[in-house]
Amino acid sequence: MWDESKCDLCGDCLVKCHYTDYDKDRAVAEIKLLMDGKDAEILHTCITCIACNDYCPTGADPSNLIFKMQEKIGTCPLVVSMKPNLDRIAQGLEGKGEPGELISGDPDRPVLSLDSFGLRLIPEGTLDSQLFKGMTVIRGGEYMSLVGSVHFGGESFVERYARSVIDKLTALGKDIVYYHNEGFALVHVRAREHGITAPFKYMHLFEYLRNYLREHRGSITRLGKKVAYQANCATRYVPEQDAFLGEIFELIGVERPPRQYERLDALCCAGPIMATNNKLAIDIQEKNIRDAIECGADAMITSCPMCDLVLQQPTSQHNLPKIPISEICRMALGEKPFPESTPA
Repeated sequence: MWDESKCDLCGDCLVKCHYTDYDKDRAVAEIKLLMDGKDAEILHTCITCIACNDYCPTGADPSNLIFKMQEKIGTCPLVVSMKPNLDRIAQGLEGKGEPGELISGDPDRPVLSLDSFGLRLIPEGTLDSQLFKGMTVIRGGEYMSLVGSVHFGGESFVERYARSVIDKLTALGKDIVYYHNEGFALVHVRAREHGITAPFKYMHLFEYLRNYLREHRGSITRLGKKVAYQANCATRYVPEQDAFLGEIFELIGVERPPRQYERLDALCCAGPIMATNNKLAIDIQEKNIRDAIECGADAMITSCPMCDLVLQQPTSQHNLPKIPISEICRMALGEKPFPESTPA
């Protein structure tokens, strides 16, 4: 959450942004406008990737300031274009949208939360795989993580709806495993900022996969591949989870070679601006995918269903396989083969 007392007006948050071209003076001027509650150019150019939080050396959370002001001003292209989507999200959270779905599983296994994602965005066979078989599965608008609402101009949605989402998960009476890390970021970081805590035990997908692989080492065939990892925006809220990802890659025998656009300098999938600045979106994707290929990656690994969907066409055009993190674990467990290429 934005903390003005921590901001020393160094300008790093915007100077280091990959999607703007501000020097220190311009960056500081932009932040001052926002601090005064005024419109600023950054509200109209920000792609809501949250990277400025990582660039901020004092922990002031400049992204929260930007997102609040985007919602307040309401005229930037992203907010205007996404308003119909935001209205649908609100209807879902209020129980006025498509009904949620619950697939009952074994009583002694945790719940796998798919957030609000439809089953069509989950790779075929995932829920029946040895990784998740027997888990109760929930999905639907009433279970949305809310963290991604910033991509739609809905920064206030965490404060408005977090209690409702957490109450619905609590009512299940089970531990929760979050398939999408935005759900984990909600209960672990964003809801807590508003004094809302989850009374249930919860786990990030990476930790769950790491634990499963540790317990089934004898079933793993090391893949001997190199991969690039596409971090989704909410990763910025939970950087400690990257350690689990590293152990997953070690267990299944894949290497994550160094490349330009990763970790602190990871690029957004560009999904939020596909409709408002398609030229920039294509440029971001092109840089990202070429960087992955140049580091020798045999595939790009995703952890977000939306990143996975958005990058489907551009990775295919470059003949670079794109694989969700759970899927590459299934490959190491012998459930499916590693794709050598995608159709050009």
